Amino acid sequence: MSDFVIIPDSTSDFTADLRERFGVPEVIKGLIYFPDGHTEAADLDWEKYTPEEYYKSMTDKTSLYTTATAHAGDIKDTFEKYLKEGKDIITVSLSAALSGTNALNEMVKKELLEKYPDRKIFCVDTNGYSAAIALLIIGACELKAQGATVEEVAKYFEDNKFKVHQMGTMDDLFFLVKKGRISNFKAFFGSLIGINTVADFNRGGLPQVLHKFKGKKDAFAAVVEYIKETIIDAENQIIIVAHTNRFAAAQKLAEIVKAELNPKEIIIKDVGMSCGANIGPGLCAAYYFGKELTEDMVYEEKLMQEIAENLKKKG
Repeated sequence: MSDFVIIPDSTSDFTADLRERFGVPEVIKGLIYFPDGHTEAADLDWEKYTPEEYYKSMTDKTSLYTTATAHAGDIKDTFEKYLKEGKDIITVSLSAALSGTNALNEMVKKELLEKYPDRKIFCVDTNGYSAAIALLIIGACELKAQGATVEEVAKYFEDNKFKVHQMGTMDDLFFLVKKGRISNFKAFFGSLIGINTVADFNRGGLPQVLHKFKGKKDAFAAVVEYIKETIIDAENQIIIVAHTNRFAAAQKLAEIVKAELNPKEIIIKDVGMSCGANIGPGLCAAYYFGKELTEDMVYEEKLMQEIAENLKKKG
């Protein structure tokens, strides 16, 4: 059985602490185009910038960042380094609905397998982003540590990617709407002052708004009820609470989730530069494994509507 590596890109937010803990050797860094026109590789580990600096620079809504995939040559060099060592590769990217990274990985794979026909490369489209990808990688690394083959771990990604949920609040949809990174926003858009929208992933790889609430209290109450109804085996899970310059809210959500669900571990993380450029400040969400997302989100929308009605009755 050959050895293999799991190589995500910077949209996974798989920071140095997680890479060391779970044995991921490196990430492929996408590009960030700054408002002043210069370009840098995504600073995944916040070595040059702080999250606060990054997100506060967007608050005027005129300082916009854009993103791009890594250069094909950089991807090729990274893959080839491990292929030369006789290792197979699973490369993990964000939703193809949001980026061309997976298509680029497939192109590089085709070229390299002609040169290394005895090796295997699996390109995984996770249908998610940020902490959703990180959760899948954690599970895959744990499976690898138990002796699973590269084929079994690649199948794990495919079997579980529609079981990852994002549930939390977004108090500013400006960036997601402007970048086309959210589904069905028109049904909820308008005057959003003091409004917290809640969303989950859909199977197309986009966050889909399920409801909107006035104030964090009702929004968090709805979030937790939704998680309780959709999560599976909470006590044996690592839940990630990710945020974009909403640390106090993330702490509060983590406390509530801990008290209500008692998961094995809760990790609070900043959303990295790559995803944060398109989300902007205002996200605070829990990422976890649960019931498989339905094709048309009918179940999820109905569930959130019922939760909202029950909260309204309670006053």
